[in-house]
Amino acid sequence: MPATSKDKTRVTYRDAGVDINAGNALVKAIAPLAARTDRKGVLGSIGGFGGLFDLKPCGFKDPVLVAATDGVGTKLKLAIETGIYSGIGIDLVAMNVNDLVVQGAEPLFFLDYFATGKLDLSVAEAVIGSIAKGCKEAGCALIGGETAEMPGLYAAGDYDFAGFAVGAVERSGVLPRDDVETGDVILALPSSGLHSNGFSLVRRIVKESGLGLGDAAPFAPDMKLGEALLTPTRIYVRQILDAIPATGAIKALAHITGGGLTENIPRVLPSELAAEIDLGTFALPPVFEWLMAEARLDRDEMLKTFNCGVGMVLIVSRDDAERVRQHLGEEAKVIGAIVKRGSGDSVRYKGARAWGAP
Repeated sequence: MPATSKDKTRVTYRDAGVDINAGNALVKAIAPLAARTDRKGVLGSIGGFGGLFDLKPCGFKDPVLVAATDGVGTKLKLAIETGIYSGIGIDLVAMNVNDLVVQGAEPLFFLDYFATGKLDLSVAEAVIGSIAKGCKEAGCALIGGETAEMPGLYAAGDYDFAGFAVGAVERSGVLPRDDVETGDVILALPSSGLHSNGFSLVRRIVKESGLGLGDAAPFAPDMKLGEALLTPTRIYVRQILDAIPATGAIKALAHITGGGLTENIPRVLPSELAAEIDLGTFALPPVFEWLMAEARLDRDEMLKTFNCGVGMVLIVSRDDAERVRQHLGEEAKVIGAIVKRGSGDSVRYKGARAWGAP
């Protein structure tokens, strides 16, 4: 005989695994973190049904909005396994705002989505705090987000997050420009490490190496392996936004993410052009050397999987190359040129051996 409503035990939302009070406590805890990212154009504060932003105070005359959304892939698993959360939010911001700036856009505001099975306030606050830190570095405001507690969907201790960024650029300043041509020079800015791509392979390589995340990193003995692999993605926003108006010479930019140089440079080139990269012009950083050796990867596989030490690419005319390079600083290197594509690949590599080895 089925139970009647009188026989049933009272079950609340909290009994089902969702603690609304914990969510409210998180909003209260992160409010001051978000406030530190405040910038011109922000209206109100977090906690409303939507974030408000006014373009007028930002000084745009004929703005085009640019939007991006991204995550950090399975790099997040390393953060969860090591308990190191201080940089993973910076990664999240970087993956979005670096995509905005390559189109000439100034990042204006950022929103995050954080989902977990059971909300751990200390973890969530640390993660969102690192998002706020990334926003501050990029000059964009953290104006809102969503925290979702979904018991049964995530294993204990697991969480996932995604980021959403919106920027603006004057219509006349949208990149890439339409004057990219043969003879143009390719400049590169270095990455800070792996950034946030290729981690499904990285995690497998670590597992098969027999090393633990708490062991000394073979390529950086003064750091633990997990800590070294979690080095945050570099944010290029301020440097690029300064260089674009200061030089007036940047024709195109490419953020080197998943797919490496091989897949990302063609995204900003006309179909009839190709990039010719001289591997002798930049060194392969130790972390990539270690991964390449451990997995026995060939050169081409490395170049279409990892950034290999190049996080941002700029295309300028040959006449402007040295002036732009000097403006960017000594770290900027000329790594190649734009050539006619013909029947070949859209990115070609030259050099006797990978990365200039004799």
